[in-house]
Amino acid sequence: MSSSRPPESDPLGPYRARLTGLAYRMLGSRSDADDVVQDAWLRFAAADDVHNPEAFLVTVVTRLCLDRLKSARAQREVYVGAWLPEPVFDESLSAEAATELADDLSFALMLALDALSPLERAAFLLHDVFDRPFAEVARALERSEVACRQLAARARRTVRDSRPAPAAPPEGHARLLTAFCQAAASGDVSALADLLREDAIAITDGGGRKLAALNPIKGAEKIVRFIIGIAGKNAGSEVRVEPMMVNGSAGALVLLDGEIDHTLSLAIDAATNRIAAIYVVRNPDKLRHAPRRN
Repeated sequence: MSSSRPPESDPLGPYRARLTGLAYRMLGSRSDADDVVQDAWLRFAAADDVHNPEAFLVTVVTRLCLDRLKSARAQREVYVGAWLPEPVFDESLSAEAATELADDLSFALMLALDALSPLERAAFLLHDVFDRPFAEVARALERSEVACRQLAARARRTVRDSRPAPAAPPEGHARLLTAFCQAAASGDVSALADLLREDAIAITDGGGRKLAALNPIKGAEKIVRFIIGIAGKNAGSEVRVEPMMVNGSAGALVLLDGEIDHTLSLAIDAATNRIAAIYVVRNPDKLRHAPRRN
């Protein structure tokens, strides 16, 4: 057995965050990512002659994710309403690479990845986000280097076309989030409209378990009507907004009468300084890891 194994006290040692980040970006589920990384560790522990633990683990995680995506595709076909990834809170799942997207966990990127085929997603993530050479990508995907370059190129074009806008700096993002929450709480129609880009989109995920719009809401006017309608339904309830990092950006956890109701994330168009997209996750299955603060 190789002597290069990580210390027994932390079996995956320095690889855990990176592997979990890869699995999360592949699957869109923090819970499933943890399961995949644990399965990868079991295979690693049972393997002999592992000379490059990181390459071995990346390959195993990638293949396990591809297997899971086959069943996930069937589950997605019966998913009720719009789908959003499971939010991650106050943690770094950085790719730890010197790439443009290494630290990007935004919902915008996650939805762009979701539009790719599993092989395109894997090739793009391994090469363009995790900075792995195409020779290693080819071994992980059991495809030729030429095929992997083509997969990554197609994925790159799709990601570039799917993302709503260049991200705003953190200060501007947090400022607009605060203004949005205040306008929504006060029911200020004019203020809400001023914050939204005219072609903004709102996606709400209730998973069939909580009330949510079944389809994305497109256009500032329709979004404002939706938000005002929700505010009216919540009248009489105690609404508490807890700012926190959601998928690497300023977001919020919203509680109704002391119970977690949803997460709120925004995509900000840096060019117009307006909100390009709103992401609301209400599906309780995706909020099990949400932190509670008293």
